[in-house]
Parts: sequence; C-alpha cells; structure tokens
Amino acid sequence: MNALLDFLRWWIPWEPSATVVLVFAAVTWLYWRGARVSPITAPRRRQLLFWLGLLILYSCLHTHLDYYAEHQFFVSRLQQFGLQHLGPFLIVLAYPAATLRRGLPLSWRTRFLRPLLAAAPVRLVAGIVLNPLVASLLFVGLMAFWLWPPVTFYTMLDWRLYRVMNWSMVISGVLYWWLILDARPKPPARFAPGTRVLVEMAVMVPLIVIGAYITFTKTDLYPIFSLCGRAFGNITALADQHFGGLIQWIPTAFMSAVGALIAFAHWISLDARGRLPRNRRQRELIRARQQATAQSVGPDAFAGRTEKSV
Repeated sequence: MNALLDFLRWWIPWEPSATVVLVFAAVTWLYWRGARVSPITAPRRRQLLFWLGLLILYSCLHTHLDYYAEHQFFVSRLQQFGLQHLGPFLIVLAYPAATLRRGLPLSWRTRFLRPLLAAAPVRLVAGIVLNPLVASLLFVGLMAFWLWPPVTFYTMLDWRLYRVMNWSMVISGVLYWWLILDARPKPPARFAPGTRVLVEMAVMVPLIVIGAYITFTKTDLYPIFSLCGRAFGNITALADQHFGGLIQWIPTAFMSAVGALIAFAHWISLDARGRLPRNRRQRELIRARQQATAQSVGPDAFAGRTEKSV
C-alpha cells in the first residue's frame, strides 16, 4: 500500500502548470482521434513509440521529478536528456504528423489549419527554424547555453526561466530529430540523406566535449545546487557533477549514434528504391532508351527487315 501511494505521489506535479496540461491534453486528443480515424497512418508500433515519448516528456515536465531536478545536478541532466533527446526522438520516430493532422475535424482543417499554414508570417518562421543549419545550432547551442554555470545559477532560482529552459529543450529536440529522422529524399525533405548522417556525427562532437569537460573538471561548476540544498545529501558536489557529466556525455552520444544509423538506413533504402535524384535521372535515361529501342523495332521496322530478307 505504501509503495502504491509513493508511486501515485510521484505523479503529483512539483510545480503545476496549466500550459503543460493544456498542451498535452490537446496532443493526446489529436493523436488518439487521428489514430481512430486513419489507423493506416498509425500502426501499433508507431503508436507505442509516440505514447512512450509523450509519457517521457510529461514525466520530465510535470511530475515530482522537478523537485529532484532542481536539487540535484545529475537528475537535472537526466531530465534534460529526456526532454531534448529521448522523448522527442521517440515521438518523431513514430512519424505522427499525418495522424495529428487527421485528428482535427475536416472543417477545422479547411477553415483554420490550411489558412494558418499558408500565412506569410508562419511560413517565414517555419523557414527559419526548419533550416537545417539553424535547427542544428539550436539543438547544440541551447544545450550549451543552459549548461553555462552563470545561466544555470539564475535558471534554478527563477521558475519562469526554468520553464523556458524546459520548453526550449523540447522544441529544439523535436525540430532537430524531425529533420534527422526524415525518411524522404530531398526534396521534399530539407536535409539530403547523406547530409543527415554527417550532421548527426558532427553534432555528436560538442556533446561529447561538453560532457567530458563537466565529468573531469575538479571545480564545482554548479554551486547553486548546494545553496538550494541537494536532494541526496550523501552525494558530494563533485560526485554529483561527475555523474551529471557522464549522463551528458554517454547517453547523448549514444542517441546521436543511433540517429546516424537510422539516417544511414534511410539513405540506403532510398538508394535501393531509386528515389535519390541521381537514381531518378538514371532511371529516366534508361526508360528513354527503352522507349527509343521499342520504337526502332516496331511493326514498320520489322516489316522493312522482312522485305530485305525476302
């Protein structure tokens, strides 16, 4: 009974947020309805990935985990790993765009969604944040920015900055993984298949460097956790920092390696199916030669050869 109460108490938000509740309720309703309306876009495997990713994001944003993330550095690293890497990765891997869109009633899509997506300001913002270079820099830059010790100090003291940090990690993670895990050729994808692999390998480098620096430094970079009182008093400041650096180093690099492997698999698949631009040109040339050959051996040509032979 006590274990059940402890489990239920874990899901009580440390700092309740109406924004989190509304956003997750809307996304849950859209995906659930879209999966029912069009099950072909959401097979069971994809649904499992989506719901698991959404659960991870909710757990990191709106449970008692917040308390430990504000009072222990390594827990804050676990939280940010879930917000920027694991949660968005699983959601994007479910390819939920079509399902979420079909979750809206048709009249809403026609009256509100299409004009909104066609509006010039929306297209301008989308063109900027979905630019491959911008999305990659945001992914790495925001992570490094919030880890900068002076910024971390003020973020842990101001709940507004803390929420901005968390949401920025979620948004940058979704944008980045959406570009990297795209299974389509370019166009319509914004990254070429080979470029996705190279970018993912390049992004891995600063993640490893920052994690290694935090792990091996002998100075307490984040004294704010000692000032606020650490949740686990038997863990020293340097040990806490050491564990946090390892989390920042190894799991994030592993996720980058997995992302690169998936992007490489998409590249090979597109090449095998002839969907890369180079293959399309070759197939068009082969098709043109086949048509020319078919015309040259048509009925008239066959008749001409018959007359000569007679």
